[in-house]
Amino acid sequence: MKIISNTRIELKEKLSEKDYTQIKNLESICIKKDQISLKLELDYKLEASKYHQEILNEHNEFMFYEDNLLIGYIGICHFGSSEIEVNGMVHPDFRRKGIFKDLYTKVKDEFNLRSCDKMLLLSDKRSLSGQEFIKTTGAIYDFSEYEMYLKDLKNKKELLNKLTLRKATNEDAKEIAIQNAIYAGKEFNEEQITLPEDEDKSGFTIFIAEFDSKIIGKVNLELNHGVGGIYGLGVLPEFRGKGYGREILMKSIEKFKDSNAQEVKLQVVTENSTALNLYKSCGFEVTSIMNYYSIIK
Repeated sequence: MKIISNTRIELKEKLSEKDYTQIKNLESICIKKDQISLKLELDYKLEASKYHQEILNEHNEFMFYEDNLLIGYIGICHFGSSEIEVNGMVHPDFRRKGIFKDLYTKVKDEFNLRSCDKMLLLSDKRSLSGQEFIKTTGAIYDFSEYEMYLKDLKNKKELLNKLTLRKATNEDAKEIAIQNAIYAGKEFNEEQITLPEDEDKSGFTIFIAEFDSKIIGKVNLELNHGVGGIYGLGVLPEFRGKGYGREILMKSIEKFKDSNAQEVKLQVVTENSTALNLYKSCGFEVTSIMNYYSIIK
């Protein structure tokens, strides 16, 4: 462990290119050392910062410096719901010095100032230190999420004729919010509506699944550095059990193949055994498990 002296904490509303590079460098060091996954959403946040120039009056980036070297970071992610997600790291050479605790204290203060009522603390299941710290916060285990990868992308192809995926427009905003609430098992809230065209500017594209002119589900797709991401895939309850989920998944994969993606990943909550079995049957393999712990006001 190194001795630290000239330190400071910077709080920011959004990422700059310089911030992004510094955090990515720290992330690379931590992942190499710990052999774990982090869910920082940096690419999404950087793209969003380019198109959303309004003053947020909320701090989302918490950065701890020794001189000009970033040695600690916690980020807040807020996807339009009534909860925020928190994940972070400390440089291996500067641990056990209270850095993460200092950053978390400021994150907790920020949470208390916001109108959201739930904070989710994230930790890779393999990170013993991360889970030990979370225990000290009083957070309660909420759920776990599998990250899965499809490696044999080029050889994955099926006959798909039933449904279509069309790019969502702002006119679909309420429909998307209603579906998100259904899939999360929550009540629909008008305040949680976000505009698909704004999300698309951030590199996060939402598609509406239709069959016979009826909306049956949705999926969110993201492509970063040759890796395609599939999120929020869902089929409305009245259309389940007909193979539509599989077809939405396969059509999503085809879109990434057309975009020359090298790999495809997705995330699924471990309690959703139906979706998990679907993804496994399509060739996806579990690469990491992220545990979520909740703090409620």
